[in-house]
Amino acid sequence: MPELPEVETVRLGLERWVVGRRIAGVEVFGARTLRRYPPGAAQFAARLVGRGVSAARRRGKYLWLPLDDGAAMLAHLGMSGQFLAVAPSDPVGPHLRARFRFDDDGLELRFLDQRTFGGLAFADGLGADGVPAAFAHIAPDPFEAAFDPAVFSAALRRRRTGVKRALLDQTLISGVGNIYADEALWRARLHYARATDRLRRPDVDRLLVAVQHVMRAAIDAGGTSFDALYVAVNGESGWFDRSLEVYGREGEPCSRCGTPIVRSQFMNRSSYFCPRCQRRPRDGRW
Repeated sequence: MPELPEVETVRLGLERWVVGRRIAGVEVFGARTLRRYPPGAAQFAARLVGRGVSAARRRGKYLWLPLDDGAAMLAHLGMSGQFLAVAPSDPVGPHLRARFRFDDDGLELRFLDQRTFGGLAFADGLGADGVPAAFAHIAPDPFEAAFDPAVFSAALRRRRTGVKRALLDQTLISGVGNIYADEALWRARLHYARATDRLRRPDVDRLLVAVQHVMRAAIDAGGTSFDALYVAVNGESGWFDRSLEVYGREGEPCSRCGTPIVRSQFMNRSSYFCPRCQRRPRDGRW
């Protein structure tokens, strides 16, 4: 599933190719695309046509396009959602879910979603902080001005859970998923099962620096593309997979100490770590 770096890469593409343009036409294909917008496709199109796109915003893994009337189009990419800016004459593939034309007759915007876990919606207005009500339960991500490291540290250490599980909790900190949690924990030298209520403030500070470093590097690389399900708005793949230190590298030597990377089952997925640099808690709560 796309994490913050991939969604930020998409946001930057929308900012370049869509912001400042006026929507002239909207087509939606498939009821699942608007399952979070009960009024349906006709109302969705009616609210968008004629509106100018004034910005492209993101919180964690969630996107929205504020419009010139104060409303906004909302988007979540799910596991395979893509926005592509293409020529109107480009062939239409089998996974097209929505199509947006603009009054300048330039590139159109297409929303594709092979697995249909993503979707679009519409908000009549935004909150005082500029965030749609539908995303208000999502915590600020570590690059937002609203993110307070002291508040995060205190909330994290009040939890009685493993540190990776806490990093994946989007109500605590948003945008971090499985890949970048593993990478940040490696950089911070913390085992994924380290108990949050036993972390010291310096541990949390070190972890936050690691999270920001890893995700900034991933944004600079255009995100991580393991397959064609994630590409930027211009259709290019990200190449941060070349810089991954632990994720997907089971059995390969740790670049820091040479110990083979280990994979463990975690929440119906996998965790990758260095057993020497990130020692496993002896009692499960170290």
